[in-house]
Amino acid sequence: MKLEDIIQIRPQKLSLKLRSGEPQIFPLNFKRAEDYPIDLYYLLDLSASMKDNLENVKRLGTDLVNEMRNIVSDFRIGFGSLHKNTCKAGEQCTNPFSFRNVLPLTSDIGRFKAVVNEQTVSESRDPAEGAFDAIMQIAVCENEIAWRNATRLLVFSTDSGFNFAEGGDIGSVLPIDAGCQLNPQGFYTKSGYDVSLLVNLGSQISSIFSTYILTKRRALRDLIPKSEVGVLSSNSSNVIKSVLDAYHALSSEVILENSKLPEGVTIDYTAHCKNNTVYKGEDGRKCSSIQIGDEVSFNIRITANTCLGKGKKATVEIKPIGFSERVKVTLRVICECGCQELAVVNSPECYGNGALECGACRCREGHVGQHCECDISDLDSEELNASCRRDRTAPICSNIGDCICGECVCPKRESPNEIISGRYCECDNFSCERSNGLICGGNGVCTCGWCQCRDNFTGSACECSLDQSTCISRNGQICNGRGICQCGRCKCMDHIYVGPTCDVCPTCLGLCDVYKDCVQCKAFGKGPKKNTCDQCEFEVTLVEQLPESESTVPCKARDEEDCWFMYTYSLFDQNVPVVHVAKIQGENNFLRSCASIL
Repeated sequence: MKLEDIIQIRPQKLSLKLRSGEPQIFPLNFKRAEDYPIDLYYLLDLSASMKDNLENVKRLGTDLVNEMRNIVSDFRIGFGSLHKNTCKAGEQCTNPFSFRNVLPLTSDIGRFKAVVNEQTVSESRDPAEGAFDAIMQIAVCENEIAWRNATRLLVFSTDSGFNFAEGGDIGSVLPIDAGCQLNPQGFYTKSGYDVSLLVNLGSQISSIFSTYILTKRRALRDLIPKSEVGVLSSNSSNVIKSVLDAYHALSSEVILENSKLPEGVTIDYTAHCKNNTVYKGEDGRKCSSIQIGDEVSFNIRITANTCLGKGKKATVEIKPIGFSERVKVTLRVICECGCQELAVVNSPECYGNGALECGACRCREGHVGQHCECDISDLDSEELNASCRRDRTAPICSNIGDCICGECVCPKRESPNEIISGRYCECDNFSCERSNGLICGGNGVCTCGWCQCRDNFTGSACECSLDQSTCISRNGQICNGRGICQCGRCKCMDHIYVGPTCDVCPTCLGLCDVYKDCVQCKAFGKGPKKNTCDQCEFEVTLVEQLPESESTVPCKARDEEDCWFMYTYSLFDQNVPVVHVAKIQGENNFLRSCASIL
């Protein structure tokens, strides 16, 4: 895959239209790519005290390159030198200088080895200025160092500390231009950077610092974001392990930073890291322990509290420290409605006393009213207030609205669905009776304090349904013929019956017992009603097998001969049962014919 096709951060570009004071939030996703290219620049202190270290780096340089290529296939290395201490007597030294870009980033290992082998220690000047000058130039000289869109690492080996003047400046020098100051031979001869410049530009590189002096080293690490440190052994033999350990620590962490924000624009970060961990505030810029293939996301909230100016736009760049990939966010702040540009000055709709903008009048000073029809200098306040009362004793605008130019202007509610209306602000659509916690039971519309119910609903809160389907009993009658349906519920008129459809009689004999004697005489010509069977109000049907359905009730009865007979009944119109009787009777557990079938 080509380098330009490797993307770890999305989106890469977007445009936001902001309204003043209203934030917008967009997601930024970072996914650590496999085999992501590495550019490593090796900065070596060539002061006389680093002679042993230089010899070791010459010997270990090829091993370092090979180890890095075991991590990624696309690896380049560059080399720069920094001269500090004065040479001792009898030692061969070059002329002192602060920093030189000896070898821009290259994939040619042989060239790197040859360049390192040519290096010798030198005399030097003030060590503090030289160190910071070198770091600054490595950060800002993109073309000269040959940085790519890759993981950028700086390895700095030194045995010197860093002098911090009070207030954070390096020494007492004044800051100069932070641009690239290398000459064609790669030498840098100017000096004098403010530490704050180093913080801003050092964030372009994930810096690995290997040094002897623990206390001084920590000060520099705290100064430059996303940096690691390691202590070199006496002869720098652990430089490879130090670099590898620091690389793994740096590459598993992503820290977002943004460019300078336009005046009045603020930005907030919320990090959604691994294991569903969420961080906010300054911690919302960072996620750690990211392995190859892992993806984390950030919610970025941008707010513009002021206008940028009509037609103007601003750009904010957001990037992970140590990577050249970035999100370019173009901001436009909308402070006026587009329809304002179409305003009609001295519009007839506004009686010539204002401009018609976005469908409404914007009155000139001294005029008020919906159509700017009121000249407040010509009217008496009592006269105006009188027209805002329903009668002489009523409060102005019902003590709810404001009387402006003899007309009540009703206030707006926080909820856009709640509206106060009426000539005197006497009406609203939210003060009606409620049922089940809802205005008008959710079955009507609140109009000026009264519920207007939808079809099939009635009641002061539209709580009463006119639908009678819930009152129909199993026999198809409304409330089983024993009550009336009110608001979708049965009101039983015969008080011995209860239940949803008035079909339960707790004090009555069961209907099986009520129908027993008539069933026996009709089906078998027996029983107490054998001689008065014609008085029974229903007929029976003899069947081989009794029907089964939701509307049928099974019954079992014993006659005077100790025989059982089975039947079912169903209630339909006028409570007259439909009865089916089994043709075969049984005695105890044995089926037999106990009587002649009529």
